[in-house]
Amino acid sequence: MVFVTLSSLFSFSGVSTSRFSIAHLDKAVHFTFYFVMVLLGFLALRREEWNQEKRHSLLWKITVTAIGYGIIIEVLQHIATVDRQGDPLDALANSTGAIVAMMLLRYLFLRRGSLK
Repeated sequence: MVFVTLSSLFSFSGVSTSRFSIAHLDKAVHFTFYFVMVLLGFLALRREEWNQEKRHSLLWKITVTAIGYGIIIEVLQHIATVDRQGDPLDALANSTGAIVAMMLLRYLFLRRGSLK
């Protein structure tokens, strides 16, 4: 979270960040940051003894927190930085990464047993 915050609010003006340019690479980076954030958050806090309902609740809370955090960071970029701008598409990429991670975790860890 500290890395995401610092890299989102730090000014990179005058710093060469890439020798080649890939269109919309920043959206893939936003997606990846928030995908990993939800994935690691759930895996760090998941307890084996918790029941299925508690795990679902935890996953929802982590996902909503990540989405809210992403929106707040974009607003802060717009308000509190001189050379950075908040971008609604970045917030969408952040949210999409968080939601895809939630769906993957639900599939991997929170599926109901099959009927026999």
